[in-house]
Amino acid sequence: MQILTPASYLTAQENRSGVFQDATLDQTVLEIISQVRNQGDQALFRYTEQFDQVKLDSLVVTEAEINEARQQMSDRFIQALKQAKENISRFHKAQVEQSWFINDENGNMLGQKITPLEKVGVYVPGGKAAYPSTVLMNVLPAKLAGVKSITVVTPPQSDGTVNPYVLAAAYEAGVDYIYKVGGAQAIAALAYGTSTIEKVAKIVGPGNAYVARAKKWVFGDVAIDMIAGPSEICIVADETANPRYAAADLLSQAEHDERAKAICITTSKQLAEAIQVEIEKQLASLERNTIIKKSLSDHGKIIIADSLEEAFALANTIAPEHLQLMVKNPAENVHFVKNAGAIFLGPYSPEPLGDYFAGPNHTLPTNGSAIFSSPLGVYDFVKKSSIIHYTKSSLLQASEQIVTLAEAEGLTAHANAINVRKGANDA
Repeated sequence: MQILTPASYLTAQENRSGVFQDATLDQTVLEIISQVRNQGDQALFRYTEQFDQVKLDSLVVTEAEINEARQQMSDRFIQALKQAKENISRFHKAQVEQSWFINDENGNMLGQKITPLEKVGVYVPGGKAAYPSTVLMNVLPAKLAGVKSITVVTPPQSDGTVNPYVLAAAYEAGVDYIYKVGGAQAIAALAYGTSTIEKVAKIVGPGNAYVARAKKWVFGDVAIDMIAGPSEICIVADETANPRYAAADLLSQAEHDERAKAICITTSKQLAEAIQVEIEKQLASLERNTIIKKSLSDHGKIIIADSLEEAFALANTIAPEHLQLMVKNPAENVHFVKNAGAIFLGPYSPEPLGDYFAGPNHTLPTNGSAIFSSPLGVYDFVKKSSIIHYTKSSLLQASEQIVTLAEAEGLTAHANAINVRKGANDA
């Protein structure tokens, strides 16, 4: 990992839009979407054979396959899964919103009606790792919101089955439908529907560059959660931080994939050097060290700031997906944080705690989008309708002002819709 100053880091910072400006990627994704829209299941089978090297007889994951997967699970895994489900559910229950109404003294009523989305699609990645945690984090908030139908799509393994850990998590979370399809073609199927897969109202869940770009292209025909980029961690650390812990946490994020970003901003040169030593020491025993080495070589940075104020200013500019505060009295410093997907306080709140177990959602804004967006939550699976009810007398009392505003905008039909009610005998 390079050791830099804040100024040199900002100068060398990558263009965050990166992959999303790839014209070849766009062309490929748009062609896939078009083929799925026109040919439906036929295109899904063809692309699964082309991209996953699997020839399927059916896209549907059967109840027998789910039961077989569950039988493969150890009691230890099932117990951990159930506890994670309980923690995630407890946290997200606090996000559930209720419809509300206000009645004034004139008999008028205003309010907001909360309605859950009817059908949601969840993309669960395959590829370099299995992600049962992604199932829980995306499905449980939707369930709590009241979504009636939840579909999971995920790429098949080389033998044509779905990862058993994913199936076990889907069963535990209460998923309604599971299909063996991944990539941009899965996003297109959820967005537009095929004879097997029903169209949904919203698509959530992370994926590779093709999945992310497909979500961007179908947005508008269907809702999406966010355009997720490579995973990120930023640690703000002072001289009190434990270099072993900091190194381990940076490594944990770098193992996601080669484009993952692991950054530490510290006020201590001694700590920076100690972290480098620890990274080399711990890396040797990690299974995914090839991926980690590439990630750290291309995107890993240790930045030495002159003060904590400068460190937090840079962290807010980066707006990381995960931000760890490994400083003295972290809770007293959290107010400095303006932009972060999730904030982890102290040496015993490592990022994997949030990934799997604590309860807050691990589907987080990446690529700097924490400047304007939030973690996935129950609020992502509902829509809100405004309620307006005025009495005749209240409308007539406000009519002159409404007409004045409408005429100022040149919208005389709007004014007319008010004027025709003046003097009317109906209630």
